[in-house]
Amino acid sequence: MVIKKAEKISLFQLINLVADTADMISPHLKGHQNNVSYIAVLIAKEMGLSVEKQNEILWAGLLHDIGATSLKERLESLNFEFENPHEHAKKGSFILKKFKYFESMARIIKFHHVKWEHGKGKEFEEEAVPFESHIIHLADKIDVLVNKNEEIFKQKDGIIKKINENKGEMFNPDIVDTLLSISDAEYFWIDISSPIMDGMISKRFNFKVIEIDINEFEEFSKILSDLIDFRSPFTFFHSIGVSMVAQEIAKYCGFSEYECKLMRVAGYLHDFGKIGIPVEIIDKKGKLEKDEFDIMKKHVYYTYRTFESIDSIDIINTWASLHHEKFDGTGYPFHLKGEMIPIGSRIMCVSDIFNALTEERPYRSKMDVKIGLKILQDMAKDKKIDPYLFSILEKNVDEINLKRLEVQNAARKEYIEF
Repeated sequence: MVIKKAEKISLFQLINLVADTADMISPHLKGHQNNVSYIAVLIAKEMGLSVEKQNEILWAGLLHDIGATSLKERLESLNFEFENPHEHAKKGSFILKKFKYFESMARIIKFHHVKWEHGKGKEFEEEAVPFESHIIHLADKIDVLVNKNEEIFKQKDGIIKKINENKGEMFNPDIVDTLLSISDAEYFWIDISSPIMDGMISKRFNFKVIEIDINEFEEFSKILSDLIDFRSPFTFFHSIGVSMVAQEIAKYCGFSEYECKLMRVAGYLHDFGKIGIPVEIIDKKGKLEKDEFDIMKKHVYYTYRTFESIDSIDIINTWASLHHEKFDGTGYPFHLKGEMIPIGSRIMCVSDIFNALTEERPYRSKMDVKIGLKILQDMAKDKKIDPYLFSILEKNVDEINLKRLEVQNAARKEYIEF
C-alpha cells in the first residue's frame, strides 16, 4: 500500500462543511448557520471592521450553534427568545478554543446570546464581551424571524419592526442602524431567504486563505470528535478509543508511521456524521425502532459526503466512513464485501465494535474485554469482520487495551471539566 502525503486543506472549506452537516439534524435548521454568517459579515464589512475580524465573524457565524447537543436545543435556538441560551454557546466555545486557529472565534461564540442592555452587555459574568458577539446575536435573531415558507417581502416590515422594538435592550443600537442601512436594498432580503445560499459567502467576500497541514488537521479532527462524543456521557471517550485501537492494529499490520497517523485521524472522524443525528436517538435506553435505526444509519453517509469533496483526505474519509461495512456484504451504507472494503475501513470496523462492546451504553452495561473478544471471534467466524484483523487484535489485546485506557482516562478528565 502506497499513500501519498496529504496536501494542505482549506480551513474555511472544512468549517463550511461541518456547519452544513450540523444543520442536517432537522430540515428546519437547513442553512441557518450559513445565513447567520452571511448577515453578520455584511454588517461587519459595512461597519468597517478589519478583514481579520470579518474572518472571525464568518467562522463564528458558521459554528455559533455547534455546542447544542440535542435536537431540542437546536430547535429551541430558532426561537427569538428561549431559556438557558448561554449553555450551548459555552459548550461550543469550550471545545473550539482548544484549536489554535479558533481561540478568538470561540470567545465570540461564547457570548453570542448576551443582550446589549443599554451597554451592560459589554460584560457578562465578569468577562469582557467581544463586540463581534453582538453582531452574531443580531444576525442570529434576524434569521430566526424569517419564515422560509412565506414571501420574504411580506415579512420585511414585521422583522424590521421587531428588531427596532428591541434596539438598545437586546441589540447594540449601532449594529441595528448598520443592519437597517443594509436592509434597504432588496438583494439583502432575497439573499437571506434564498434556497441557494450555499457558496454565496465564498463568492461574495474575499478573505485571507488559511490552509492547514496534516498535523493541524489531526488537531482539527480531535476537536470534531469531542463535539460528537461530548454530547453524551456514554460516548465521551469513544472516538479516542477507536482511534487508538485502530492505530495499533494498523501498526501490527505493517502500516508506516505516516499511515498510522492517517488511521488515527480517521478514528477521530469515524462518527462525525452523528452531528446530524439527534442525541435523543443516540442516547435512547432500549432497542431502536426501525425508523430510528434508519436515521442512525445515516451518520456514516453524512461523514462520507461531508469530506468527499476534499481530495487530499480521501483515504482518511474512506477509512472513517466505511466502518459499518461488513466483510460478508451485510453492512451499510454501500454494502461492500470482502476485499472491496479497504483494509483501513476493516480495521476501523473491528476497532469500533471492540470499543462499543467494552464501553457503557444507555441500553446495557459495558462488557469485560474477554466477553467482547468472544463476540468478535464469533463475528469473525461468520465473516462479519475480517478474521485476520481480529486475530491481530486478539493476539495483542492486552497491550492495545492498556494504551486505549490511557487515552480514555485523559479524555475522562477533559469531559469532567466540560
